[in-house]
Amino acid sequence: MSRIPPWVLVDSNVILDVATEDATWFDWSAGELARAAGSSRLAINPLIYAEVSIRYERVEDLDRALPSDLFVRLPLPWPAAFLAGKCFLAYRRNGGPRTLPLPDFYIGAHAAVERMALLTRDAGTYRTYLPGLRLIAPDA
Repeated sequence: MSRIPPWVLVDSNVILDVATEDATWFDWSAGELARAAGSSRLAINPLIYAEVSIRYERVEDLDRALPSDLFVRLPLPWPAAFLAGKCFLAYRRNGGPRTLPLPDFYIGAHAAVERMALLTRDAGTYRTYLPGLRLIAPDA
């Protein structure tokens, strides 16, 4: 699949910060989302869509919050599934508790495999287990 770079995969935490007007993260998330939209194509995948869906009662409301003309919906690539599994295995072997779900690794692996930047405010795990991933994060 050919795409016009640069692409930015937007993590659910950034979208939810904006949607909920989070007292701590709204300004950072809204500002970075606007900057990314001004210079990149924004993307989400089914996992991000699912995580954001918890905020909405109806799929129509979710689709209005994530308009497809702003957030391109990308499928999850099979190589990202493999990479996510390997990252999760390394995490568990390093003593990581099961509280960090596999989908977080899958989101990072998707961005890495497709050579996209990841816009997230939770960069620590991505930096540790996907060190080559280009992050847009608070202390990046």
